Amino acid sequence: MVIYGLIRENRKGSLLVDTQWEECLARVDSFVRRTFPQQNHQLPLSRALYEWQEQLRQRPRSIRLDAEGVYYRILNKLVREAVNMGVGAVELVNVNGQRYIGDGLEGPVRIDIYGVPGNDLAAFMDGPHIVVHNNAQDGVGNTMNEGKVTIYGDAGDVLGYGMRGGKLHIQGDVGYRVGIHMKSYRDQVPVIIAGGRAGDFYGEYMAGGVLILLGLGKKNEQSIVGDYLGTGMHGGVIYIRGQVPQHRLGKEVGSSPLEEKDRALLIGYLTEFCADFALNLDEVLAEEFLKLVPVSHRPYGKLYSY
Repeated sequence: MVIYGLIRENRKGSLLVDTQWEECLARVDSFVRRTFPQQNHQLPLSRALYEWQEQLRQRPRSIRLDAEGVYYRILNKLVREAVNMGVGAVELVNVNGQRYIGDGLEGPVRIDIYGVPGNDLAAFMDGPHIVVHNNAQDGVGNTMNEGKVTIYGDAGDVLGYGMRGGKLHIQGDVGYRVGIHMKSYRDQVPVIIAGGRAGDFYGEYMAGGVLILLGLGKKNEQSIVGDYLGTGMHGGVIYIRGQVPQHRLGKEVGSSPLEEKDRALLIGYLTEFCADFALNLDEVLAEEFLKLVPVSHRPYGKLYSY
């Protein structure tokens, strides 16, 4: 199909040539007609689709869609076609639980989401920057390859599952099993930074990448992280701002003092994070960090006969 070729040709954000653009617009026209054959402009969803269609006719660099009441498959279809047509910025308002936004998208497009997106935001994503001006649900960055997700709120469970590259920046708290099965490959190093607290199984089965947990705003009696921290971990590194009781650590991880390269790495990653959320870098770095690394690269090797 033409669609995949168009994605590759527009990684630099250039507008399509006329014939390619007309093919994309024809697909949008056909899609809208199939969805609403009667063209009833009084229906809220119909109005949203036709407004989107009219915007695309102008070959814009940026585009806006009211997602209220729009089924997730329709929403994602429209976003994908806009990116195929060379649109560099997409604004989605009134998002309310629609799943799979940004999944598999390539290129330098920016998607601003106002509302709470559903599960698996930015799964398999390869390049875009998604900014969520609210909370996010589970599975953000599932098997993400490149790009960035910035969340101005809290996020749910299983963030960065199998993540291979890119960055997740979460201003607030995160749920369970963050960073599970994260991995690095050559110069691709996935990074997840959360400004708040995390639930159980943080960094479970982690094979590569960087997890940073800051615990900003937590009360003295609160733990920054849940139990079973780093269970099954066999690669990568975890940095925790503050101390963690030994009983919360998984058996597969051990702590080690920070080296100069660790401090340089933290300054690099946290400079960008603090810029995203208007935080004071010196204040964030004022507290000591705990470094956790795996004690074995094959923690369950004795369980197998080979």
